[in-house]
Amino acid sequence: MSPSQTSHTFQVDLRGLVDLLSHHLYSSPRVYLRELLQNAVDAITARQALDPAAPGTITVRTGDTLTVTDTGVGLTEADVHRFLATIGRSSKRTADGAFDGAGLDAARGEFIGQFGIGLLACFVVADEITVLSRSAADPAAPAVEWRGHSDGRYTLRTLPPSAVPEPGTTVRLTPRPDNAEWTSPDQVVALARHYGGLLRHEVTVVTARGETHRVNEAPPWERDHRSPLARREALTAYCRTLFDFTPLDTIELDLPAAGLRGVAYVLPTAVSPAQRAGHRVHLKGMLLTDQAPELLPDWAFFVRCVVDTTSLRPTASRESLYEDGTLSAVRDALGDRIRDWLTGLAASDPALLHRFIDTHHLAVKALARYDDELLRIVLPWLPFETTDGNVTLEEFARTHPTLLVTRSVEEFRQVAPIASAAGLGVVNGGYTYDHDLVHRLPEIRPGTSVTDLDPATVTAHLDAVDPTAELRAAGFLTVARETIALHDCDVVLRDFQPVTAPALLLDNREARHERTRAGLAADSDGLWADILGSLRQETPRAQLVLNHLNPLVRQAVTITERGLAVTTAEALYGQALLLSRRPLKASESALLNRAFIGLLTHAMHHSGTYTPGTDTPGTEPRKDI
Repeated sequence: MSPSQTSHTFQVDLRGLVDLLSHHLYSSPRVYLRELLQNAVDAITARQALDPAAPGTITVRTGDTLTVTDTGVGLTEADVHRFLATIGRSSKRTADGAFDGAGLDAARGEFIGQFGIGLLACFVVADEITVLSRSAADPAAPAVEWRGHSDGRYTLRTLPPSAVPEPGTTVRLTPRPDNAEWTSPDQVVALARHYGGLLRHEVTVVTARGETHRVNEAPPWERDHRSPLARREALTAYCRTLFDFTPLDTIELDLPAAGLRGVAYVLPTAVSPAQRAGHRVHLKGMLLTDQAPELLPDWAFFVRCVVDTTSLRPTASRESLYEDGTLSAVRDALGDRIRDWLTGLAASDPALLHRFIDTHHLAVKALARYDDELLRIVLPWLPFETTDGNVTLEEFARTHPTLLVTRSVEEFRQVAPIASAAGLGVVNGGYTYDHDLVHRLPEIRPGTSVTDLDPATVTAHLDAVDPTAELRAAGFLTVARETIALHDCDVVLRDFQPVTAPALLLDNREARHERTRAGLAADSDGLWADILGSLRQETPRAQLVLNHLNPLVRQAVTITERGLAVTTAEALYGQALLLSRRPLKASESALLNRAFIGLLTHAMHHSGTYTPGTDTPGTEPRKDI
């Protein structure tokens, strides 16, 4: 080092650091108790590595002060200087990451905390922390009292052995008035049970009134049960306590390689695939988070899990999971377990499979798209919207060897009544996953033909009108075609069922794309308009099919007055638009209004309530077509 250089040590503003922890690292002040429990558990783990017969208890006492006492390994005076007075250093590791201290190396894989900042969380609710400790690793060392303040000061003194009769540590907090709610007896009991409910060591909360609460117990998947039925009932009761619902079924999870055990509960009601469930993850018994959607694959949104693991890594705040290769492998393995449960239902419990599919068919469809084995098992059971109603594909394919699939819900609603009357088998492929799944039906049902619905297919099944009748309607059809051509649509006259449908609007995706392109080109200028213009394609236009069997259409084709014919054509086109149930553009809404006003004006004119000479639309002198 040159003579002009000097070495300095960073100065830490403890108040600023505590503020950072409370507002940015930890989600809530309540984590202070989790950190105290975690340190106590790790201390017990370290002591039992030295002496497997050592006691392992944690006692939390409430009152004017809050204390947490453990029977762990304890601290010497040197440990206090090294760990409690050094921000960020953990007693579970040295500066290079190796674990430090007698007995600690042997137990390092069992520690919950690794970051060395947990005790600072206590300053979120208290201005003063007192630690009384006696070391089990060095029985000859005196007991110590460390007293730390939120402004960065601390004091340390040694105590006679009688002050701390047994090895272990007691942490005492003096709560600030503005955070007293977090240290009230009821809150402490609730927090201790929330975070430490599955800890292996005995955790007891003693209130100022002398009430004693044992807050932890073995999870139901680790208990001995009299029978499989009793085990199932215990798992179900745990779900009602934890999640407040009775599951459709329970799926036990056991991944020994990942040190993970738990249970997945199948939700009894349908949920949105976008609503990812919050799973409860315990790390060596301590609750890490109750909102861990990353634990399972996205498609498994129909279950909620509670698991305990020894291998997954927490983030620095210990409130979520660290995304690494281990988490990815665990996620895939848990997905396989849930898939195995689902495929097994077809053979073991078809009634439960039916109930599950009725509730969660969307989830099953999502999974079946990527899993060939599951596809073969469940696709015949899945319900789809068809021209025969909501039926399974297996049932629908028995009466329709060729399945026509629409690409949108609007397209299906346009053609469904007419296709059903014509005997065509059409499946609504507009819902999530449906189009892809229907096209895979021939893989598991050879001989079935699946093709996308083309408007020409529907038109081909509509009966041609008698030539004489079409000739009589030629005048009206000419005006209608000129009028509707402005909307990139042709007009044809056919006979089809049901008679109640006056018009059918047949559209295809290519025609819709071309109209979108033309609309954008018309609203653009310069280079962008030229680019859109170069993309113009000659595609079939939409068709407005008028039903000659419908009384309204029969009356319409006899109109000889041009103005009324134009208004009537627009009205029929508008009605077909409404029947398609797709969102209307501004120009289409204007067309409907114009047609309605025109028909109303014509009706008023012929009823004698109209005064000639006004400028109301449709009142020009009569002009034959």
